[in-house]
Amino acid sequence: MPAIANPRLLILHPRLNLYLKPSFATMLFRSHHNFSLFPFNHSRKLAIPKPQLFSVNPRNLSSSQLAAEAHSNSRDNGGGGRSGALSPPAIVEAIQKIDVNPPKGTRDFPPEEMRLRNWLFSNFKEVSQLFGFEEIDFPVLESEALYIRKAGEEIRDQLYCFEDRGNRRVALRPELTPSLARLVIQKGKSVSLPLKWFAVGQCWRYERMTRGRRREHYQWNMDIIGVPEVTAEAELISSIVTFFKRIGLTASDVGFKVSSRKVLQEVLRCYSIPENLFGKVCIIIDKMEKIPMDETRKELKSAGISEEAIEELLQVLSIKSLTKLEEILGPTGQAVSDLKQLFSLAERFGYSEWIQFDASVVRGLAYYTGIVFEGFDREGKLRAICGGGRYDQLLSTFGGDDIPACGFGFGDAVIVELLKEKGLLPELNLQVENIVCALDHDLQGAAAAVATILREKGQSVDLVLENKPLKWVFKRAARVNAQRLILVGNSEWQKGMVSVKILSSGEQYEITLDELE
Repeated sequence: MPAIANPRLLILHPRLNLYLKPSFATMLFRSHHNFSLFPFNHSRKLAIPKPQLFSVNPRNLSSSQLAAEAHSNSRDNGGGGRSGALSPPAIVEAIQKIDVNPPKGTRDFPPEEMRLRNWLFSNFKEVSQLFGFEEIDFPVLESEALYIRKAGEEIRDQLYCFEDRGNRRVALRPELTPSLARLVIQKGKSVSLPLKWFAVGQCWRYERMTRGRRREHYQWNMDIIGVPEVTAEAELISSIVTFFKRIGLTASDVGFKVSSRKVLQEVLRCYSIPENLFGKVCIIIDKMEKIPMDETRKELKSAGISEEAIEELLQVLSIKSLTKLEEILGPTGQAVSDLKQLFSLAERFGYSEWIQFDASVVRGLAYYTGIVFEGFDREGKLRAICGGGRYDQLLSTFGGDDIPACGFGFGDAVIVELLKEKGLLPELNLQVENIVCALDHDLQGAAAAVATILREKGQSVDLVLENKPLKWVFKRAARVNAQRLILVGNSEWQKGMVSVKILSSGEQYEITLDELE
């Protein structure tokens, strides 16, 4: 069949072939393209109504659409087609261009971003392992019930949740701690305490986005299960300080605000406020920095707190001195005792200059029961860098036996923003040890053999897969920061040798394959 000269065709719907004689199709195409597609009988006279035509650019049709049209055409011309009125012609739609941006609040990781992510995650993992923690992970998809057991939490309204095909309510995990609790219950007595586990996992929250806050992020968690003493919290804060030091941050750049949920409990207990209001009050207080003080008072009053209790509570929450807190609550309370012990341990660990007392820190999640802490940048330009605390009663909310536990979550987005702010982002260029190139097309197999030898010795190799001029090869070597250029040429290869060029010094020599390392 001759090629169609004009790519923009007038295309008949394939089903019309049942009802149009070949001579009509021939006349139609001859009138537009001046060539014959079908046998043509000049003597036949046809009185056929003018068919409806479509102006279609074949480049707008996918290969699957074109194949379907061809299949339909061959099937209908095979004599087994159904007779009767013409079916309505199919609507031919142009392929719509997709939005090349990822969904709002999510990210792509091209190579340069992936190198940064790998660097960050490597530091997360190396610090965890320095402290004797073991790595774990959980499904990204969990039961929705895992996250809605505590009423009033902001996290309930931020879930990416849906019903799966088995009519089960599931959610993309918004954080890692509930999954950890589930796993600890599942393992039961098969594991010996204490557990020191860490994870780096992807989390999802449908929330308002700000700088350093996305709907999809990665989170580093470290948790200690089975230790009731404050030494566990002190160890966790020490691990984060170690991480900050590794990436170039100092105590003048970042710090930790530390308090205890028990401070709030003791104040509320003085005013006979019911225990069931405690979680709701924590959530309101956690938003204090984001909303006006009058709005905070209004929300506390709506929660059932008396005006006298509200004023006393806000007065306590404004305290930034542990000594002042001790004057108000007394030295015998558990909250003051725990905090004094933590600050004493901070001196022994060597990070006392990194932490400060701030009674307003309560953390928004309902499951915290004791000491809580948040990492922050001292210039106050970003939201909390990380946060955590003690959650001794979380397991019982899932039907397990309560075990003393504490941990923290550390997101990947805020810390990257802070490193940008401080000019501390590392230069992470692609680095390849060798680039191997054949100087002749017939030597491509030989070059592949050289690359294989080096790779089996643990060296990275960028093999040039096409015939390229040496100028291109040198540019490629510079782009991938190759240390050596290995050229496979005819004369050298016949002697069982290759030419090696050290790119940093320009030194060049020939070497046998056995000597190649």
